[in-house]
Amino acid sequence: MKIWYSKKFVSGMTPRLLCRPAGKAFSLTEVLTALTILALMSSSVFVVIDRCITSSTNSVLQMHAFEVARENMEALLTKDSVQENFDSGTSDKYPEIQWQTVVETFYEPITSSMWLRGVCTAKYIDASEKEQAVELIHWLTGLTKEQLLQIMNQQDEELLAAQLLETIEEAAEYANVDSQTIEQWIENGLLTTEDGSFIKINLDIYMQTDGNPSPEDKNRQISSRAELSGQNAGQGQGDIDPKTGLPYEELEKMDISQIWEILKDRQQ
Repeated sequence: MKIWYSKKFVSGMTPRLLCRPAGKAFSLTEVLTALTILALMSSSVFVVIDRCITSSTNSVLQMHAFEVARENMEALLTKDSVQENFDSGTSDKYPEIQWQTVVETFYEPITSSMWLRGVCTAKYIDASEKEQAVELIHWLTGLTKEQLLQIMNQQDEELLAAQLLETIEEAAEYANVDSQTIEQWIENGLLTTEDGSFIKINLDIYMQTDGNPSPEDKNRQISSRAELSGQNAGQGQGDIDPKTGLPYEELEKMDISQIWEILKDRQQ
C-alpha cells in the first residue's frame, strides 16, 4: 500500500493522509471454506486409491491361490492310480497360501452313480482380513459297486490300523506309563491281539481304572482284529459281505444308491 501527502492545500483545511485502495483479500471464512472443500476432495481421492490398492492386492492373492490349486489338480490327474485321501500344507512358492487336496467318493443322485472326485482348495487371507478360497473340482472316475465296497473296506482297515499299537513301547507312550506298567497290566488281564499288538480301547480301560479294572470292565475288552472291525471272532462269514452284512448275491441285485445308503447307515 502506497502512502503519500497531498501537495495541494485548500483554505481552511489541514493536510490529510491519502490512501490508494488495494486489491480485495480473501476473508478468513472464505479461506476455511476453500480448505474444507480441498480436504473433502483429497479424502475422496485417497479412498479411491486405497480401494484400487486393496483390489489389486486381492487380485494377486486370488491368482496365486488359483495357481496353487491348479498345480495340485494337475499333479493329481497325472497319477496312474488314486484312492481316497486327504492332504494339506502351505505353498512353498507362496507362503500366504494354505492348500488342501481331497480325493473322495461322491454319490450323484441324478444318474444314480458313484464317482471318485478330486477337490483341490487354496485358501488365503485377503486385504480385509477375511478368509477366501479357490476350489477346483474334477470328476476322476466312475465307481462300480465292487469298487465302492472295496473303498469302504479300505477305510475300515485304516481305522483298524489306527487303533493298534505294535510294540510295548508304543503302548507305554500312548498310556503315558512305562513298559513295566504295561507288563503289569498284561499280568492283570490286559488283552492283546493274536500277533501281540496292543489295542487302544483296552489300554483306555486300564488307564481309566489305574490298572485295576473290574471284571465287568475286563469283559469289555477286545481280543482280536475281527472284533475291532465289528465282526465276531471265530465265526465264518461265508458269502456275507462284512461291510454291509448282506449276502453278495443280494448286493449284486441292488442299485448302487441302495448300497450307499446302507453303508452310510452302518457308519452312523
